[in-house]
Amino acid sequence: MNHLLDITTSTLASTYRFWRGTTASKTIAQPEEMLILFDQEGCPKCRLVREVLTELNLDVVIAPCPVGGQNLTKFHSAFDNINPPMLVDLNGSNITKGAEDIIHYLFSQYKAQQPPKACLGKLRSALTSNLATGIRLGAGIKAKPSKQPALPLILFSFESSPFSRPVRERLCELELTYILVNLGKQQFSDMGPASFHWSLTAYKPLPNTKRDEFFKQHGNVQVPYLIDPNTDTEMFESKDILQYLTGTYGV
Repeated sequence: MNHLLDITTSTLASTYRFWRGTTASKTIAQPEEMLILFDQEGCPKCRLVREVLTELNLDVVIAPCPVGGQNLTKFHSAFDNINPPMLVDLNGSNITKGAEDIIHYLFSQYKAQQPPKACLGKLRSALTSNLATGIRLGAGIKAKPSKQPALPLILFSFESSPFSRPVRERLCELELTYILVNLGKQQFSDMGPASFHWSLTAYKPLPNTKRDEFFKQHGNVQVPYLIDPNTDTEMFESKDILQYLTGTYGV
């Protein structure tokens, strides 16, 4: 797909979802053991879970499960049939299946409250998430032949980011396990593109946050940002990352 068209349809997908998965909690304690999500990027129900993970500011290991891929069969016996989304929380030896149950679990366990109705897969939410999948023409659903790295990749992203979505789709299609670091927007001045935040003063993230740490390292907070420890590669820009992933791990 032409990259401009790719980003345009990705922006429409976020618009259909009313830009859920943009904002993030200002404070939240990351669990000692990172959560694991068996996920399919293009799946409408998986999207609802990833939006909540952004909004709760939780990082997660993504185990991609595209149609026709190996993960669906490789972990089948270990977890008694995988049908994404499925969340594994090693902190409490808890396995939760299905978007609605996962969302209830995440809010109960990590925010001590019931989830807002807007987060759940009811009629409007299910419809708009299906529309978001449709406009992407099936991207992030079917597996493509790939070479598997020894170590998981690391992606800095947030769910509604139009530039991050194509990268997550490619990671899913190639079945590349990755650590998803959510950098959702925590204050009004975080809004807007990395080079032009909605602030009349010099941009400053909230102190002692992931965004603050990222800003100190890179001078801005821009996603997607990919780290590949297998090749000592670190890079911005979705177009470059897509080319890198296909060239390095595609067959």
